Amino acid sequence: MTTLYIDADACPVTREALECARRAKVPCVLAGNSTQNLSRHIRHSDPTEPRDGFWVSTLQVGIGADAADFAIVERLQPQDVVVTQDIGLASIVLGRGARAIGVRGHEYNPLTIDSMMFIRHEEKKVRRAGGRTKGPAAFEDDDRERFRANLTRMLQEAKRT
Repeated sequence: MTTLYIDADACPVTREALECARRAKVPCVLAGNSTQNLSRHIRHSDPTEPRDGFWVSTLQVGIGADAADFAIVERLQPQDVVVTQDIGLASIVLGRGARAIGVRGHEYNPLTIDSMMFIRHEEKKVRRAGGRTKGPAAFEDDDRERFRANLTRMLQEAKRT
């Protein structure tokens, strides 16, 4: 059974991801550090116990840079889908045979993840040396719609496998 994991630390599309999981009838786990109120994303009518179809639970982890990432990876199965902005987590997810999607709707690909990791590393070196790198563009409604459409497709495909 496919499970949708949301790396909920600073995720701008948590609400949209939950909507997609509800429609696809896929279980969903919100993972984030203990400073967040993850349950605010859950509707009163959402089931919170595992059963057939959609249910949602929260996975609160300690405060730490990658605590939520490690908690997701621990539970990950090959048919699962992960929503994350973190290229490092996406790389691990792909290495485990699961699928990952960015918050702007970009599906991470095993063929290009290494080059994305290399670029991230090079940009980090520039910043450490006191240089500047270009930040992300402003998050727009088009990004949200692309995310919603691509996640819906990914969940449908994952359920078929």
